[in-house]
Parts: sequence; structure tokens; C-alpha cells
Amino acid sequence: MTRQRLGVGFVGSGFNARFHMRGWVGVRDADILGVWSPNAANAASACELARALDVGAARPYASITDMVADPDIDAIWLAGPNHTRVENVEEIVAAIESGRGRLRGLACEKPLARNVAEARRILQCVRRVGLPTGYLENQVFAPQIEYGRRLLWARGAAAAGRPYLARAAEEHSGPHMPWFWQGRLQGGGVLNDMMCHSALVVRHLLTPPGEPYAATRPVRVTGHIASLKWTRPAYREDLARRMGPDVDYATAPAEDFASLFVEFETADGQRVLGEATTSWSYVGAGLRLSAELLGPEYSMSWNSLATGLDLFFSRRIQAAEGEDLVEKQNAESGLMPVVADEAVTYGYQAEDRHFVRAFLGLEPPRLTFEDGLDVVTLLMAAYRSAEEGRTLEFPPEGIDEFVPAVARGAWTPAR
Repeated sequence: MTRQRLGVGFVGSGFNARFHMRGWVGVRDADILGVWSPNAANAASACELARALDVGAARPYASITDMVADPDIDAIWLAGPNHTRVENVEEIVAAIESGRGRLRGLACEKPLARNVAEARRILQCVRRVGLPTGYLENQVFAPQIEYGRRLLWARGAAAAGRPYLARAAEEHSGPHMPWFWQGRLQGGGVLNDMMCHSALVVRHLLTPPGEPYAATRPVRVTGHIASLKWTRPAYREDLARRMGPDVDYATAPAEDFASLFVEFETADGQRVLGEATTSWSYVGAGLRLSAELLGPEYSMSWNSLATGLDLFFSRRIQAAEGEDLVEKQNAESGLMPVVADEAVTYGYQAEDRHFVRAFLGLEPPRLTFEDGLDVVTLLMAAYRSAEEGRTLEFPPEGIDEFVPAVARGAWTPAR
């Protein structure tokens, strides 16, 4: 008997979509068959990549509706910009409601939306048509995170008691595309862009394997945001030169550093702590992910730049700028760590394999749009805490209507 396969289409053709495609070489039971992007040339290029990787006979589509209507497309991965998320979901749902097509699943990259109101709108849409969902949060699928968490809970927590402190960080020198830097489009700065990773990682580490995240409930939140680098005149000018005139950090800056401290209440009545930081102002070899979990008699730590593979290039070797050693690479000479398979290391391959299996009905989804809403609510609480300069009980009253000052173009960083 031939095993059923999932035909997958991508909304979006940029950096993130291509990371998923590179990870797809380790995904069974699914093929990437299509891409839609408002940029037809980018869509065609992404399809060429998918075919070159032999992960599916991808072809570009003229619209999202056309992709939903194709009976070969069973599920869609949303990987476009944040400010298009609601309209993309609305078009998918409208196509289903009109009888143009059917889907077995919809997966969405982080964050689910720019604020709580948008996230709730997305949830309302998919619930109307009973569409199964998956929230794409790659770092909780990272092999080191998963294996370390499983061992510490099985050996350390079982013998000495549950862990009480988790830390996570994501740091690099800044995003690739102009819209990321614009608070009105992206929904904020580095907190909205990357804290979604770190905030969920700490909760994931503190939650016993096999239990829902509700077993580790946020009760108090403290957030802080700052502009450490990119509002300095020289860097502000460099940013405008590279990203274009719409990115003006003299008049509409976004934060390039954020921290979040969360107090959780566990199902057995204990209080445990999560610390998360994110940065666009990190200077190092490139993207650095890190995590720690600490308990009474044990601990774990992970640093994605501790790769086990280093290359050295002397100053006599001149090379063009690129990212062939590590994402967000900052140098081409000296002693450089190399992440040999970033799609595996960062968790893309494992998450895509999981959600393919979930949409085929082979296992329950580990993360859904409801989890995405929870993350967005936590991020908005962090922004509000930062703006008010105080710790907030979670969830704070009125958070459904809250839009961060950064996203409204009304934030002025401290000098």
C-alpha cells in the first residue's frame, strides 16, 4: 500500500521560506509543490531552489486562492511578512468558504500576528472553517533543546525535583529585509521579531515533557526594551543606506535589545522563573542561540556557536561577504565557528517533519494557533511592562486592545 503524501504550498519566498526548504530534505511524506509571493521573480527563484533540492516539483502560483484551489495542495506554510498575515489568512479562508478548495492544515511562522487583536482575528478565521493549524516555532524543536530537556526531566527532575530557572537568548546583528526594521509593518522591534522564540523556549524547558504548556502558567511579567546601537548617528545612517529611506531611525526607531522576566506558576503550585533576552545589537561570528535549564542538582546549557567545527582565515585571504559559515555572518577572516547544517541545528527540519505528520493525522500537533496567541499575548504584556516601567500581573487588563508604541511610531528611546 502506498503511503499518503502531503502536497505543501508556501506563502512567501524569502529567507525564512528558503530555510524551511533546506530543512525539507529530511522531511518524509510531503512535497513542496508551490509558492506564491507578490514578487513573481522571487517566487520563481524559490521554486527553482525546491526543485534543485529535490524536495518537490514546486511551481509559482498567480494567487493564494489559486494555490488553495489546486487539489494537489493539501497544506500551506505561511512564511510572509508580519503585516500581510491577516490578509493572507483571510484569503485562504475565503477560498475554502467559497468552495474553491480544501486544506488539511495551515502552518504559520512566528509570530502569529503583530498584536493580540490580529491574533484573535486569525483564530476566528481558521475556526470558521475548522482548519487544523500549526504554529511554526523552530527553536523548541532544536535537537539540543529537545534532547537536553528530555534527559534533565527524566534523570535530574525525577531524582531531585523539578527545574526552577530557564534562560534563553537569540542574538545577531540585525534582520535582512527593510520591513523587519519598521515598527509599523513588523509590529515592533527585536522583541516582537525574536522574543517569540526565547519566551516559548523558557516555558518549554520548564514544562514537563508530555504535559501541556498550561501546566506552566505565566503569572507576572517584566519587560524592558532599549536602543543600544542602531539609533547612534553612524549606524542610523548605515541602516538607511542599506535598507532604504523607509527605515529612518532618527524619526521612527525600533528597539534593538529586549529582555523579559516571567514568573510561572506550575500545576503543583510552585513558582519557577524564565529569563529571555533578544538583540539586534550583538557583535560576534553571527547568529547566536543559547539556552539554560537549572534545577536543584542539575543543569543544561546550549550555545549554537559551540559547533565543534572552526575554520581560520588569515588577513591575506580576501573574500566577499556572505553567510556560508553561519546565519547573519559578521566576518570572513579570523577564527570562525561553522554551523554545518543550520536547518537541522535551529530546529526547522524537525518542526516541518512534525507538522507534516500532524496534518496527515499521524500525531497530534505540538503547537497550534492557540499557542501562537498565547505567545503574542506574552509579548504584548512585555511591551506594556516596558512602557509602564513596572512588573505586570498576567494577563494584564486591556491587553487585547494594546498596540506597542514602537508599532505606532510613537516610541522614543532613552538617551
